[in-house]
Amino acid sequence: MGDSRAILRSWWRDPAHYGWFVRTLESHSGLRLIKAIIGAGGALMFVINMLIWMSPAGPTGTVGRTIFAAAGATAAVWTIRWWLFPWPRAMTSVTMLTWADLAITASCLVDSDRVYGALSAMLLVVTGSYITFFHSPKALAAHAGWSLLTVGVLAVLLVADAESNDLALAGAMVLIMVAAIVVVLPALQFCYWVLRIDVLSDPLTLLLNRRGLDYYLHRPRYQQHMCVIALDLDSFKTVNDTFGHTIGDEVLVSTAERLRAAADPDALVARTGGEEFAVVDQLDRAAALGLGERLRRAVAESPGIPVTVTVSVGVAVCDGGTDAGRPQLLLRCADNAMYRAKRLGGNTVVLAEDPEQPMIQLAEPTREMVRRTE
Repeated sequence: MGDSRAILRSWWRDPAHYGWFVRTLESHSGLRLIKAIIGAGGALMFVINMLIWMSPAGPTGTVGRTIFAAAGATAAVWTIRWWLFPWPRAMTSVTMLTWADLAITASCLVDSDRVYGALSAMLLVVTGSYITFFHSPKALAAHAGWSLLTVGVLAVLLVADAESNDLALAGAMVLIMVAAIVVVLPALQFCYWVLRIDVLSDPLTLLLNRRGLDYYLHRPRYQQHMCVIALDLDSFKTVNDTFGHTIGDEVLVSTAERLRAAADPDALVARTGGEEFAVVDQLDRAAALGLGERLRRAVAESPGIPVTVTVSVGVAVCDGGTDAGRPQLLLRCADNAMYRAKRLGGNTVVLAEDPEQPMIQLAEPTREMVRRTE
């Protein structure tokens, strides 16, 4: 039960990085197709709106027709926005979804036929499906709350209507929306989250993989005041050649556990290659060097494995800057420093020079830049 609660808490707190998912779709040439499908959904809503307008079940009176006209205009703008303009930013996406939810609810409330108005509320499942994949569990919960409020008001109107006055139908309508919005969509989002986390994790060490590191590096908290520490096991090929890949895997798993234990709880720890690892945190230069030394010692002191293992460590630090390329620049700088540590014989910590420079040059090691245990 404890593990289940921890998993649910992790899912609830997940930021569902919108930009990363959009870039993933774009890298697989799927962005244009998804834009076309989402725009087509708006076109369908516009057609539905027009058909209801012409139906006896549609709105009556000036207020009702005005609201319906606004809902139709919203669907038309939605379609044009998705078909003719670039993919929206996260905040623009949330704003568009909020307006769409308001338009759907308003049009349902002004239908003269209460049963058909309740049926139209199922369009909230459409916007909810978009939120399921592109936005966070908190956004989906807000949408679910709004949807249940909408269907609750519609149920009261259905019961109060002199022609229908059907309590059983109102109850069934509420349960249908609960099943769709509160049960199906969150379950679908949770399954999608589990698959995404699996894709972003290294199956052997359970650390983040390179794709997972990229996913979390683009979170706002890592756009400023960040350090990147690159680590590479020394002479790991000799371990595999001498003791076999089974022992090599044990070394990798033990190293991952030691790095995770030595790093701060909020730090990102990833396996970026065969025997290569990376740690990302928000530290100044002195603290980053201290962490690098702590990680080096943790690997060198790894118990429970039949071979002695050391690691070369490169540290890159940035005290400011918000451009999107900053994390990748720091990764390259940390890698350069790590290879410098290898050329010095391994089991060494090397600090990269100023990562603000586009072409990083490492100076000759000094007492402040290199820490090594003979």
